[in-house]
Amino acid sequence: MEFIDYYKILEIDKKATPAEIKKAYRKLARKLHPDLNPNDKSAQEKFQRVNEANEVLSDPEKRKKYDEYGKDWEHAEAFEQAKRQQRSSPGGNRRTYTGNTGSTEDFSDFFESMFGGGGFSGGGRRTTQFKGQDLNATLKLNLLDILENQKQTLDLGQKKIRINIPAGVEDGQTIKITGYGGEGVNGGPKGDLYLTFEIINNTDFKRVGNDLYKNESITLYDAILGSTIELHTLTGKVKLKVKPETQNDTKVKLKGKGMPVYKKKGLHGDLYITYKITMPTNLSQKEKELFKQLSELK
Repeated sequence: MEFIDYYKILEIDKKATPAEIKKAYRKLARKLHPDLNPNDKSAQEKFQRVNEANEVLSDPEKRKKYDEYGKDWEHAEAFEQAKRQQRSSPGGNRRTYTGNTGSTEDFSDFFESMFGGGGFSGGGRRTTQFKGQDLNATLKLNLLDILENQKQTLDLGQKKIRINIPAGVEDGQTIKITGYGGEGVNGGPKGDLYLTFEIINNTDFKRVGNDLYKNESITLYDAILGSTIELHTLTGKVKLKVKPETQNDTKVKLKGKGMPVYKKKGLHGDLYITYKITMPTNLSQKEKELFKQLSELK
């Protein structure tokens, strides 16, 4: 596996603080985001690299392993186990391994087999297989895009994959796509792709879980006398009865008119409408007189 210098990708020093890493990531992510470079494959590949670098360096534990083991950081625990076995089993052939930090340590033939060799060699050494590196990607969708199941093509730089996206995915939700990560080591399985959804709400509705919320303006006359109004939902128009003497901020529920429930076909959340009474303006003299008469009756 080729060594990737995450510090170089984020254009920061190896002694960079967490705040500096975050700042560098945000700057590059904005610059290279696919939405701003729709036809630039080079920018898209760099964007993936920036996300990958940030995923590792922003996590203290992952960063520590990366600083010590470089491209093999994901196998740090196995390496540590090999070193412990080497210490407890004196003798045998040994060699020196230079890590990412430049320091050297002695390892047994067991540890050497973890880095190379092939199957069972003539010397009886065994090659240990390792799963490839997991990758992370972000997919932006509008709220209206997730009302039904859909298919999307993801451009991962070196390859494109076609995925099914279930209706009702949440903003920030991450799903795992098995086998679409980095190549395995010594014939090991490929890593996985972790896809995080960023749902952009470009509607008048507020989403809370599977439910939707919306304010609806009604006239003073409709509130007092009652009426039937036409209401726009995400799936079309509906007619809604306003009861006489409806008060401001009255809330009504439209069952099943919310968001589809993730991976539960046919199930939907609810839509909650809050009435906001608009006061009449620019009243004529006649209208003012009528309101005065009404106030005297009360």
